Amino acid sequence: MSTLEARGLVKRFGPQTAVDGLSFSVGEGEIFGILGPNGSGKTTTVRMLSCLISPSGGDATVGGHDIKAEPLRVREIVGVLTENPSLYERLTARENLDFFARAYGLTDQTQREARIREVLEFFDLWGRRGDKVGTYSKGMKQKLAIARAIVHSPPILFLDEPTSGLDPEAQRDIRELMERLSRQERHTILLCTHNLEDAERLCTHVMIIAKGQSIVTGTTGDLRRRIAGKPKLEVRLVSVNERLVKAVEKVGKVEASEGRIVVDLEDLEGGTPEVVKKVVSAGGQVKSVSLLEPSLEDAYLKLIREAGA
Repeated sequence: MSTLEARGLVKRFGPQTAVDGLSFSVGEGEIFGILGPNGSGKTTTVRMLSCLISPSGGDATVGGHDIKAEPLRVREIVGVLTENPSLYERLTARENLDFFARAYGLTDQTQREARIREVLEFFDLWGRRGDKVGTYSKGMKQKLAIARAIVHSPPILFLDEPTSGLDPEAQRDIRELMERLSRQERHTILLCTHNLEDAERLCTHVMIIAKGQSIVTGTTGDLRRRIAGKPKLEVRLVSVNERLVKAVEKVGKVEASEGRIVVDLEDLEGGTPEVVKKVVSAGGQVKSVSLLEPSLEDAYLKLIREAGA
Protein backbone atom coordinates (compact mmCIF):
# COMPACT_ATOMS: atom_id res chain seq x y z
CA MET A 1 0.00 0.00 0.00
CA SER A 2 1.39 3.43 -0.97
CA THR A 3 1.64 5.96 1.84
CA LEU A 4 2.74 8.68 -0.57
CA GLU A 5 2.04 9.01 -4.27
CA ALA A 6 3.06 11.80 -6.65
CA ARG A 7 1.64 12.06 -10.15
CA GLY A 8 3.24 14.46 -12.61
CA LEU A 9 4.26 17.06 -10.03
CA VAL A 10 5.35 20.38 -11.51
CA LYS A 11 6.62 23.56 -9.86
CA ARG A 12 7.44 26.74 -11.73
CA PHE A 13 8.93 29.92 -10.35
CA GLY A 14 8.18 32.47 -13.04
CA PRO A 15 9.78 31.24 -16.27
CA GLN A 16 11.93 28.67 -14.42
CA THR A 17 10.68 25.09 -13.99
CA ALA A 18 12.18 23.64 -10.80
CA VAL A 19 10.25 20.35 -10.85
CA ASP A 20 9.04 18.93 -14.13
CA GLY A 21 6.53 16.07 -14.02
CA LEU A 22 7.78 13.86 -11.17
CA SER A 23 5.83 10.65 -10.49
CA PHE A 24 6.65 8.06 -7.81
CA SER A 25 5.15 6.18 -4.88
CA VAL A 26 6.43 5.22 -1.44
CA GLY A 27 5.17 2.30 0.64
CA GLU A 28 4.50 2.22 4.37
CA GLY A 29 7.66 1.95 6.48
CA GLU A 30 9.87 2.45 3.42
CA ILE A 31 12.87 4.77 3.17
CA PHE A 32 12.69 6.27 -0.31
CA GLY A 33 15.62 8.34 -1.52
CA ILE A 34 15.57 11.26 -3.92
CA LEU A 35 19.10 11.77 -5.23
CA GLY A 36 20.40 14.57 -7.38
CA PRO A 37 22.92 17.39 -7.63
CA ASN A 38 22.32 20.76 -6.03
CA GLY A 39 19.52 22.61 -7.82
CA SER A 40 17.94 19.44 -9.19
CA GLY A 41 14.57 20.01 -7.47
CA LYS A 42 14.87 17.76 -4.39
CA THR A 43 14.01 20.41 -1.80
CA THR A 44 11.24 21.91 -3.93
CA THR A 45 9.65 18.45 -4.19
CA VAL A 46 9.67 18.05 -0.40
CA ARG A 47 8.22 21.53 0.08
CA MET A 48 5.31 20.66 -2.23
CA LEU A 49 4.62 17.28 -0.63
CA SER A 50 4.68 18.79 2.87
CA CYS A 51 2.31 21.55 1.71
CA LEU A 52 4.74 24.39 2.36
CA ILE A 53 4.29 25.51 -1.26
CA SER A 54 1.64 24.65 -3.85
CA PRO A 55 2.40 22.74 -7.05
CA SER A 56 2.00 24.42 -10.42
CA GLY A 57 0.74 21.18 -11.92
CA GLY A 58 0.16 17.52 -11.21
CA ASP A 59 -1.11 16.15 -7.91
CA ALA A 60 -0.12 14.00 -4.96
CA THR A 61 -1.57 12.24 -1.95
CA VAL A 62 0.22 11.94 1.38
CA GLY A 63 -1.20 9.48 3.87
CA GLY A 64 -4.33 9.33 1.73
CA HIS A 65 -4.83 13.12 1.76
CA ASP A 66 -4.71 15.30 -1.33
CA ILE A 67 -2.03 17.99 -1.05
CA LYS A 68 -4.22 20.53 -2.85
CA ALA A 69 -7.59 19.83 -1.23
CA GLU A 70 -6.40 18.89 2.29
CA PRO A 71 -3.15 20.72 3.05
CA LEU A 72 -3.94 21.09 6.77
CA ARG A 73 -4.52 17.34 7.16
CA VAL A 74 -1.25 16.65 5.37
CA ARG A 75 0.66 18.99 7.70
CA GLU A 76 -0.80 17.19 10.70
CA ILE A 77 0.59 13.79 9.66
CA VAL A 78 4.05 14.72 8.41
CA GLY A 79 7.28 15.70 10.11
CA VAL A 80 9.76 17.84 8.20
CA LEU A 81 13.49 18.30 8.63
CA THR A 82 14.76 21.10 6.41
CA GLU A 83 18.34 21.28 5.19
CA ASN A 84 19.03 24.13 7.64
CA PRO A 85 16.79 23.39 10.65
CA SER A 86 16.22 26.27 13.06
CA LEU A 87 16.16 25.58 16.79
CA TYR A 88 15.83 28.03 19.66
CA GLU A 89 19.37 27.93 20.97
CA ARG A 90 18.60 29.93 24.13
CA LEU A 91 16.05 27.31 25.16
CA THR A 92 16.80 23.85 26.48
CA ALA A 93 16.11 20.72 24.44
CA ARG A 94 13.06 20.01 26.55
CA GLU A 95 11.76 23.57 26.14
CA ASN A 96 12.25 23.38 22.36
CA LEU A 97 10.25 20.17 22.12
CA ASP A 98 7.57 21.45 24.47
CA PHE A 99 7.10 24.54 22.29
CA PHE A 100 6.79 22.57 19.06
CA ALA A 101 4.63 19.85 20.63
CA ARG A 102 2.15 22.54 21.68
CA ALA A 103 2.26 24.00 18.16
CA TYR A 104 1.42 20.55 16.76
CA GLY A 105 -1.62 20.35 19.03
CA LEU A 106 -0.39 18.16 21.92
CA THR A 107 -2.42 20.03 24.52
CA ASP A 108 -2.54 17.42 27.29
CA GLN A 109 0.44 18.16 29.56
CA THR A 110 0.89 14.61 30.83
CA GLN A 111 0.84 13.11 27.33
CA ARG A 112 3.08 15.87 26.02
CA GLU A 113 5.71 15.39 28.72
CA ALA A 114 5.64 11.62 28.24
CA ARG A 115 6.18 12.00 24.50
CA ILE A 116 9.01 14.50 24.97
CA ARG A 117 10.78 12.10 27.31
CA GLU A 118 10.19 9.23 24.88
CA VAL A 119 11.77 11.00 21.89
CA LEU A 120 14.66 12.46 23.88
CA GLU A 121 15.48 8.99 25.23
CA PHE A 122 15.14 7.56 21.73
CA PHE A 123 17.75 10.04 20.49
CA ASP A 124 19.98 9.62 23.59
CA LEU A 125 19.42 13.25 24.59
CA TRP A 126 17.45 12.81 27.81
CA GLY A 127 20.56 13.33 29.93
CA ARG A 128 21.08 16.74 28.27
CA ARG A 129 17.43 17.80 28.32
CA GLY A 130 18.09 20.74 30.63
CA ASP A 131 21.04 22.14 28.68
CA LYS A 132 20.58 25.05 26.34
CA VAL A 133 20.69 23.97 22.71
CA GLY A 134 23.40 26.54 21.98
CA THR A 135 25.82 24.30 23.93
CA TYR A 136 25.06 21.24 21.74
CA SER A 137 27.36 19.83 19.07
CA LYS A 138 26.15 19.95 15.46
CA GLY A 139 25.33 16.23 15.59
CA MET A 140 23.27 16.68 18.76
CA LYS A 141 21.41 19.61 17.20
CA GLN A 142 20.60 17.45 14.18
CA LYS A 143 19.25 14.71 16.45
CA LEU A 144 17.12 17.28 18.27
CA ALA A 145 15.85 18.66 14.96
CA ILE A 146 14.70 15.18 13.93
CA ALA A 147 13.18 14.70 17.40
CA ARG A 148 11.24 17.92 16.84
CA ALA A 149 9.99 16.55 13.51
CA ILE A 150 8.57 13.41 15.13
CA VAL A 151 7.39 14.77 18.50
CA HIS A 152 3.75 14.66 17.31
CA SER A 153 4.15 11.01 16.14
CA PRO A 154 3.71 11.62 12.40
CA PRO A 155 3.62 8.49 10.24
CA ILE A 156 5.51 10.22 7.41
CA LEU A 157 8.85 12.03 7.58
CA PHE A 158 10.52 14.30 5.02
CA LEU A 159 14.25 14.54 5.75
CA ASP A 160 16.29 16.95 3.64
CA GLU A 161 20.07 16.28 3.83
CA PRO A 162 19.95 14.98 7.43
CA THR A 163 23.69 14.14 7.56
CA SER A 164 25.00 17.17 5.68
CA GLY A 165 28.00 18.81 7.33
CA LEU A 166 28.30 16.24 10.11
CA ASP A 167 31.48 14.41 11.09
CA PRO A 168 31.65 10.65 10.29
CA GLU A 169 30.59 9.57 13.79
CA ALA A 170 27.58 11.91 13.80
CA GLN A 171 26.64 10.76 10.27
CA ARG A 172 26.69 7.15 11.47
CA ASP A 173 24.48 8.04 14.46
CA ILE A 174 21.92 9.79 12.26
CA ARG A 175 21.84 6.86 9.80
CA GLU A 176 21.26 4.43 12.67
CA LEU A 177 18.46 6.66 13.97
CA MET A 178 16.77 6.69 10.56
CA GLU A 179 16.98 2.89 10.43
CA ARG A 180 15.39 2.67 13.88
CA LEU A 181 12.63 5.11 12.93
CA SER A 182 11.79 3.02 9.87
CA ARG A 183 12.05 -0.43 11.47
CA GLN A 184 10.89 0.15 15.04
CA GLU A 185 8.39 3.01 14.70
CA ARG A 186 7.37 2.17 11.09
CA HIS A 187 7.82 5.74 9.88
CA THR A 188 7.69 6.20 6.12
CA ILE A 189 10.70 8.35 5.22
CA LEU A 190 11.34 10.43 2.13
CA LEU A 191 15.07 11.13 2.20
CA CYS A 192 16.51 13.87 0.00
CA THR A 193 20.27 13.58 -0.18
CA HIS A 194 23.39 13.73 -2.29
CA ASN A 195 25.18 11.55 0.29
CA LEU A 196 25.32 8.28 -1.63
CA GLU A 197 26.47 6.31 1.40
CA ASP A 198 23.20 7.26 3.13
CA ALA A 199 21.18 6.14 0.11
CA GLU A 200 23.11 2.90 -0.38
CA ARG A 201 22.72 1.86 3.22
CA LEU A 202 19.22 3.09 4.02
CA CYS A 203 16.97 3.28 0.97
CA THR A 204 14.77 0.49 -0.33
CA HIS A 205 14.16 2.48 -3.53
CA VAL A 206 15.73 5.61 -4.98
CA MET A 207 14.89 8.12 -7.68
CA ILE A 208 17.66 10.09 -9.36
CA ILE A 209 16.57 13.49 -10.64
CA ALA A 210 18.31 16.19 -12.64
CA LYS A 211 16.95 19.55 -13.80
CA GLY A 212 13.64 18.71 -12.10
CA GLN A 213 13.08 15.51 -14.06
CA SER A 214 13.34 11.86 -13.07
CA ILE A 215 16.21 10.00 -14.74
CA VAL A 216 15.53 6.60 -13.20
CA THR A 217 13.69 4.99 -10.28
CA GLY A 218 14.42 1.60 -8.76
CA THR A 219 16.27 -0.24 -6.03
CA THR A 220 19.95 0.48 -5.54
CA GLY A 221 20.60 -2.98 -7.00
CA ASP A 222 18.54 -2.09 -10.09
CA LEU A 223 20.66 1.01 -10.67
CA ARG A 224 23.94 -0.86 -10.27
CA ARG A 225 22.80 -3.58 -12.67
CA ARG A 226 21.70 -0.97 -15.18
CA ILE A 227 25.31 0.12 -15.74
CA ALA A 228 27.10 -3.15 -14.96
CA GLY A 229 26.42 -5.15 -18.13
CA LYS A 230 27.32 -8.81 -17.73
CA PRO A 231 28.16 -10.01 -14.22
CA LYS A 232 31.89 -10.20 -13.49
CA LEU A 233 33.59 -12.72 -11.25
CA GLU A 234 36.91 -11.85 -9.62
CA VAL A 235 39.24 -14.70 -8.67
CA ARG A 236 42.35 -13.82 -6.68
CA LEU A 237 45.17 -16.34 -6.97
CA VAL A 238 48.66 -17.02 -5.67
CA SER A 239 49.84 -16.60 -9.26
CA VAL A 240 48.39 -16.35 -12.78
CA ASN A 241 49.85 -18.10 -15.84
CA GLU A 242 48.88 -18.54 -19.50
CA ARG A 243 47.70 -22.13 -19.03
CA LEU A 244 45.25 -21.06 -16.33
CA VAL A 245 43.91 -18.17 -18.43
CA LYS A 246 43.32 -20.41 -21.45
CA ALA A 247 41.45 -22.91 -19.30
CA VAL A 248 39.11 -20.26 -17.91
CA GLU A 249 38.51 -18.68 -21.34
CA LYS A 250 36.39 -21.73 -22.14
CA VAL A 251 33.83 -20.35 -19.63
CA GLY A 252 33.94 -16.63 -20.36
CA LYS A 253 36.02 -13.64 -21.42
CA VAL A 254 39.03 -13.20 -19.12
CA GLU A 255 40.98 -10.14 -17.99
CA ALA A 256 44.20 -11.20 -16.28
CA SER A 257 46.64 -9.30 -14.11
CA GLU A 258 49.16 -10.21 -11.44
CA GLY A 259 47.45 -12.48 -8.91
CA ARG A 260 43.97 -11.83 -10.31
CA ILE A 261 41.59 -12.77 -13.11
CA VAL A 262 38.20 -11.21 -13.88
CA VAL A 263 35.72 -13.31 -15.86
CA ASP A 264 32.62 -12.07 -17.73
CA LEU A 265 29.81 -14.56 -17.20
CA GLU A 266 26.43 -14.92 -18.87
CA ASP A 267 25.21 -17.06 -15.97
CA LEU A 268 26.83 -16.12 -12.66
CA GLU A 269 25.25 -18.91 -10.62
CA GLY A 270 26.11 -21.65 -13.08
CA GLY A 271 29.40 -20.20 -14.25
CA THR A 272 31.06 -19.58 -10.88
CA PRO A 273 31.65 -23.24 -9.93
CA GLU A 274 32.80 -23.94 -13.50
CA VAL A 275 35.40 -21.15 -13.31
CA VAL A 276 36.70 -22.42 -9.98
CA LYS A 277 36.86 -25.96 -11.37
CA LYS A 278 38.86 -24.81 -14.42
CA VAL A 279 41.25 -22.80 -12.24
CA VAL A 280 41.93 -25.69 -9.87
CA SER A 281 42.31 -28.18 -12.76
CA ALA A 282 44.92 -25.87 -14.31
CA GLY A 283 46.90 -25.87 -11.07
CA GLY A 284 45.71 -22.49 -9.78
CA GLN A 285 45.73 -21.78 -6.04
CA VAL A 286 42.59 -19.78 -5.18
CA LYS A 287 42.79 -17.10 -2.47
CA SER A 288 39.29 -15.64 -2.88
CA VAL A 289 36.28 -15.51 -5.21
CA SER A 290 33.96 -12.50 -5.31
CA LEU A 291 31.33 -10.77 -7.43
CA LEU A 292 32.34 -7.41 -8.87
CA GLU A 293 29.48 -4.91 -8.76
CA PRO A 294 29.59 -1.18 -9.47
CA SER A 295 28.77 1.02 -6.49
CA LEU A 296 25.68 3.23 -6.31
CA GLU A 297 28.12 6.13 -6.77
CA ASP A 298 29.29 4.64 -10.09
CA ALA A 299 25.69 4.31 -11.26
CA TYR A 300 24.73 7.77 -10.04
CA LEU A 301 27.63 9.57 -11.71
CA LYS A 302 27.14 7.71 -15.00
CA LEU A 303 23.41 8.49 -15.12
CA ILE A 304 23.90 12.14 -14.15
CA ARG A 305 26.54 12.56 -16.87
CA GLU A 306 24.23 10.96 -19.44
CA ALA A 307 21.51 13.40 -18.42
CA GLY A 308 23.90 16.32 -19.00
CA ALA A 309 23.56 17.55 -15.42
